[in-house]
Amino acid sequence: MHQASERGGLVIGVDIGGTKVAAGLVDLTGHLGFQCRLPMVVNEGASNALVSVTEAIDTVSANAKAVGAMQSIQGIGICCPGPLDPKAGVVLNPPNLPCWRNYPLAAELTHRYGIRVKVENDANAAALAEMMWGAGRGFRDIFYATIGTGIGTGIIVNGQLYEGRTGAAGEGGHLSIDYQGPLCSCGKRGCIEALASGPAIARRARAKLENHRDSKLLELAEGKMNDLTCGMVGEAYGAGDTVAIETVQETVHLLSFWLGNIIDLLEPEVIVVGGGVSSMLKRLLADISAHLPEYCVNKRSHEIPLVLARYGEDAGIAGGAALCS
Repeated sequence: MHQASERGGLVIGVDIGGTKVAAGLVDLTGHLGFQCRLPMVVNEGASNALVSVTEAIDTVSANAKAVGAMQSIQGIGICCPGPLDPKAGVVLNPPNLPCWRNYPLAAELTHRYGIRVKVENDANAAALAEMMWGAGRGFRDIFYATIGTGIGTGIIVNGQLYEGRTGAAGEGGHLSIDYQGPLCSCGKRGCIEALASGPAIARRARAKLENHRDSKLLELAEGKMNDLTCGMVGEAYGAGDTVAIETVQETVHLLSFWLGNIIDLLEPEVIVVGGGVSSMLKRLLADISAHLPEYCVNKRSHEIPLVLARYGEDAGIAGGAALCS
């Protein structure tokens, strides 16, 4: 069970990515204190990768010790890319962490620090943080989506993280909405990640530029189409660029179609959206909500709020902390 502790104290939340490790102190109200970000070494073996993580934890621990809070640290929560086994604390074979294959990360860190350590998929953990302290607070059934370089999701049912039989459930970003669509990195076609993640949005905009050489997007990319990013699409959309508007409107419909399926399957009380693309989507949430009835069998889909996550780039740290709170 993942419930807030009745004791006071602090937790160290750790967010492991393919290029960096972020760690921070988090109290049991979800407030983030001291943080650090260090490079993640992923191509020099398992032990060197572990050193990257322990250096981040040690940096945060040193700060806690300096302010007299070291005795208050109750655990270490790790957000890590999957696939992984959260019940055993084992990292299985993440594509962007080639250093670890069937690696017992929780056991290694427990042995080193002598306190409880939990490991979880980053989107699942972020969903917990939003339920406990963020935009999902007060709700028991939550669908969380982080939309950025990829699309990750977490499912909360009756106040508990739904992990499935082996801990591999919740891969909503790899639900296909077009079996003849673009090939996703997972090997399937037409996944929502392959259509509406940040890189996918930029890719669809680039395809349209062939017939719109006067687009502001080319100006923002300094004429280099391959340098076009999702952030540029958002900026050009705000400026009224035709290509950007068409691309964003497509994205609204794609996400509405996907979330319509999610509602018909789960009927959550709230849908929480985070991730790097969420800053662009913030102004589009009302449009997505308005389209949901078109793509739902559920006639009360309009009653489900679609809200922006509390935690932005700190979602991994907060999520890690939520695992141990």
